[in-house]
Amino acid sequence: MIKATKTKTYDTEKATVVKKVTHGYYGDPAGYEETMYQTPEGDYFLYTYGGEASAYAKEKITTFTKANAQKWLAEN
Repeated sequence: MIKATKTKTYDTEKATVVKKVTHGYYGDPAGYEETMYQTPEGDYFLYTYGGEASAYAKEKITTFTKANAQKWLAEN
């Protein structure tokens, strides 16, 4: 998935997975995945996607500061 802002582009194909967390099981309508990525430039973003009954029924990329990424990583 690709998300472009005014100044940056975030691409799951070109970034490195830092950590992936899965909630539920494959096919679970309430299940979802959260994947933290780091771009070659050192930026962080979270890719989320899940079943239709989950909090992440639609694919989404959310940008993170380094501090927020480290906090998310410590909590997950």
